[in-house]
Amino acid sequence: MYYPLVLPLALAMVSLLPAINSQRTSICFSLTSSSAPSTPRPAVILPGLGNNTGDYEGLVATLKEGYNVPCVVAQVSRFDWLRNAAGLVDPNYWKGTLQPSPVLDWYLKRVEKAISDAKLLCTDENKGVSLIGHSAGGWLARVYMHKFGFSDISLLLTLGCPHLPPPKGVQGVIDQTRGLLDYVAVNCQPAVYTPELRYVCIAGRYIQGALLTGGSNSPPDEHTSGDTNSDGDHSLPREGNSKNVPTGPTFQARFVGQGYKQVCGKADVWGDGVVPEMAAHLEGALNISLEGVYHSPVGSDDHTRPWFGSPSVVDKWAHHLLN
Repeated sequence: MYYPLVLPLALAMVSLLPAINSQRTSICFSLTSSSAPSTPRPAVILPGLGNNTGDYEGLVATLKEGYNVPCVVAQVSRFDWLRNAAGLVDPNYWKGTLQPSPVLDWYLKRVEKAISDAKLLCTDENKGVSLIGHSAGGWLARVYMHKFGFSDISLLLTLGCPHLPPPKGVQGVIDQTRGLLDYVAVNCQPAVYTPELRYVCIAGRYIQGALLTGGSNSPPDEHTSGDTNSDGDHSLPREGNSKNVPTGPTFQARFVGQGYKQVCGKADVWGDGVVPEMAAHLEGALNISLEGVYHSPVGSDDHTRPWFGSPSVVDKWAHHLLN
């Protein structure tokens, strides 16, 4: 239940903004489908907040056709997310101490059904299944594993998931999960990377956010020309670079930065357009950051604005499903 009121609007607005240049090099080497085993374990895809099952049709096709990975997507409609409004009548919502049950029980039952269906596709009972949690589906997968166990799960791979609760005491920051991520941090199993169970957390670096007013406090992007002073403001460009005079943060960067701030307490950080990079990683997991990757299938484009499930991006992480 992340960004219960803000996220759908934010995704819609960001998707209308022009895509930015994202030609960067990934830190992850890709494997071709020729190296895949003949019977990889099935994968269960858990939709993020506001997404429905159909949003992942392209990802399912890519994994099946390119890597021979059978997939089951948890059955979720956009209307289903309105069930989370039930949390409004829980006093813990207003106290910021909300717990997953009963408000998210409907989602956990869909996960349970999807895992049950995926196990029917297993050719080796000892392999278990892979969970692919997109956005809030990543931490909801951790809640499921906490409540139902993980004996049938061998991999949790998260895509742009806001794993960490927002910091306390930061002006202007309101916990959009109303305590749910605090519950996850305290109660759910810490991330591990072992032969029996592996956590792989993938973050996107699509756009750097900016402060709402003034300049960014972060160092300039590697493509920015000119020097910066101690306050982080751009100074005059070096001689000969007059065409590259920085114009300051864009509206897009400032808008996205306010979303980042609600997640991690900072606006001028890198992220996938919705979830900041620093919140998408977990201590103990194999943490990966992919350059130029957008958060959601909604508003994405495989060529100009690829998301985690675009074919070129899947090629950078699919091998974790094959090992």
